[in-house]
Amino acid sequence: TAIIAGFCISFFGGSKVQIGGPTGAFAVIVFGVVQEFGFAGLATATVMAGILLILLGVFKMGGLVKFIPYTIVTGFTAGIAVTIFTGQIGDFFGLTTGEMPGDFIGKIGVYAKTFGTINWYSFGMALISLIVIFVWPKVSKKIPGSLIVIILATLLNLVFSHFFGWHTDTIGSRYGEIPSALPAPTLPDFSISSITKLFPTAISIAVLAAIESLLSAVVADGMIGSKHDSNTELVAQGIANIASPLFGGIPATGAIARTATNIKNGGRTPIAGIIHAVVLMLIMMLLGKYAVY
Repeated sequence: TAIIAGFCISFFGGSKVQIGGPTGAFAVIVFGVVQEFGFAGLATATVMAGILLILLGVFKMGGLVKFIPYTIVTGFTAGIAVTIFTGQIGDFFGLTTGEMPGDFIGKIGVYAKTFGTINWYSFGMALISLIVIFVWPKVSKKIPGSLIVIILATLLNLVFSHFFGWHTDTIGSRYGEIPSALPAPTLPDFSISSITKLFPTAISIAVLAAIESLLSAVVADGMIGSKHDSNTELVAQGIANIASPLFGGIPATGAIARTATNIKNGGRTPIAGIIHAVVLMLIMMLLGKYAVY
């Protein structure tokens, strides 16, 4: 999703600095669709949503974003922050939670029940990492603190694991190996029954993708003093959401957090987003065996 859709969003998009891919705002919708229709259903709905997004752009519907109240922009962005925050609590404390529900209240309930399973080593590692990320800009603003933390924490964890037997979840221990190539493209099911059944879901995905990407572009405009082309951005989002499921991806949109990170680290042209997609692909193909740590 981040490689294929991310490239399309930056290459075809109407914002200079938009970074696209999977986002926290989509987590709840994706979770619900997969539970009800399986991944095949999600792929079909996402392609349909991509077609709807292109139509919204072609018929100049992007300009409607300027009528969205600022309070909605603020609330939507804050809501995404809460979604991401609640999704990270279990990992921050190293809790053994099992399968997590998709809704906010459900997550909090699971955390409350499993708080006794806290892994103090995981918590310590997370807390120190968080502190370093906040303090690092005082050391250097050129190199992102999150990059420093990923490298140092990974190396320290390998040492502590080997010499002291301390363990925390890694990408490898939780998800297994990272594939070293993109999956072969496959066409989703477009039978009349599946299109009829999934059309309401496709509308939900298209509307959320449109709103989130355009709000992200508006936030980015405010940060760099620029102006995006909302209709071109919608067409790009449509292309991205058609391409992503063909390679096993999920719905994509402009990512507010990653777009802000791009801007804060000096990104001012779509080249940054294109490089972001290419670097992710190179990491997957060449460094996946190390990224699992």
